[in-house]
Amino acid sequence: MDWAEKYRPAHLDEVVGNSTALRQMLEWARTWSRDKKPLILYGKPGTGKTSSAHALAADMGWEVIELNASDQRTRAAIERTAVSGSTTASLTGAQRKLIIIDEADNLHGTADRGGARAILDLIRGSRQPILLIANDLYAIPGEIRGRCDGVQFKALPARSIAPRLRYICAAEKISCSEHALHQIAESAHGDVRAAVNMLYAAASGREYLSEEILPSEKDDRSSVFDLIAAIYGNTPADSLMKIAYEVDETPDTLIQWIEANLAAISEIDDLASAYSCLSRADEYLGYTYRQQYHTLWRYATSLMVLGVGSVADKRGLHARITPPERWKRMSSYQKQKAVRSSMLRKVASSLHMPQRTFLETYMSPLTMIIDRDPLTYAREFSLDADELDLFLHDRSRAASVNRTLAAEEKDQEIKRERETKTRRKRGEGGDGVQTGLPAEKEEAPPQKTPADRSSRKDQKTLFEGF
Repeated sequence: MDWAEKYRPAHLDEVVGNSTALRQMLEWARTWSRDKKPLILYGKPGTGKTSSAHALAADMGWEVIELNASDQRTRAAIERTAVSGSTTASLTGAQRKLIIIDEADNLHGTADRGGARAILDLIRGSRQPILLIANDLYAIPGEIRGRCDGVQFKALPARSIAPRLRYICAAEKISCSEHALHQIAESAHGDVRAAVNMLYAAASGREYLSEEILPSEKDDRSSVFDLIAAIYGNTPADSLMKIAYEVDETPDTLIQWIEANLAAISEIDDLASAYSCLSRADEYLGYTYRQQYHTLWRYATSLMVLGVGSVADKRGLHARITPPERWKRMSSYQKQKAVRSSMLRKVASSLHMPQRTFLETYMSPLTMIIDRDPLTYAREFSLDADELDLFLHDRSRAASVNRTLAAEEKDQEIKRERETKTRRKRGEGGDGVQTGLPAEKEEAPPQKTPADRSSRKDQKTLFEGF
């Protein structure tokens, strides 16, 4: 077993650093109720987010249900595991279940189709506490982010990492110089997990560890955000190109990011020069794809990075770095398409007709009917605010209806809980302990009456009275 897993903290008081974040988590857990928002633990990798989540569950005596990037996070998978677990009691006797959704900023691609919407539904209807874990807070869909409270985990200073490494060396009976420990802690750049892995690699098969046999520094690749900041930060040309080559993005992606942030250039002439450099770089990219001559990539990268950097303001980038506008439009389109598909599936299934038939024949008249009584039909078809807005074309009205439905569901849940408590009290013995499960009463199936049939909504009755 590697040391990062072997020495993973089991309790919150064993977690290294980030005491403010740990206090926030513990206070949230101690006062948790269904009205409490879920928490998003966010920060750089290796700062203890996942370990803290599991340690919190251990300290509170909660069972853990976890979904991470190694699992399929489709809507069906989330509903099968987390959603069902969030509404049922624990078989182990744990007071609650802590639902942990790791890498929540990585919900994309075919494998995670529908996952974001399923997580949103999970947050709305869960009876259990939920923790989301992410490296990038703003990569989480806004709808989910708005329903949660953020807890930031910061990169740890070397002075906080070194004592943990010293403890591991003592436990493994390895002698290690203080200078070597601090060198490992510095090389990890705030990542405790990386520091422990570096110590494990260096100490393997040895009883004494000195700085001469330490592994190389952690591979800390630059991000596209680092590159954009460097372009506007008066960075020397050689350093700028070094960052550009370290970014794990192709030049055709980099050019879109650089173009999306050109608004930071204030002078018109400089802005024109920047666009000219990007235009020339785009020509090289075109040659690359037409002729499959990828050596031209280096020229395209030099033109876009050094060209824009030479005319950019040197006072630093004060505005927020934004992704390409085309990506935003694509994201918005994909969301609208997902909402429309979900609405069609719900309504057409309820009316027992093909989606195409409903869309072509019944969508328009049903829109007018729903506009008269949106609450009834939102309840009938289980429509959320986005789906209802497709009929009402009024986002605030749809949101108001959705809040009313949520309040109704909450009242019904409180009523069910009271009834459950009442039944349990009635089933208790004289000593206050229930000796067995109550016998299930077999009920005869209800007889259908004409009134029952007339109250059911189908294709024939849906449009009556219109």
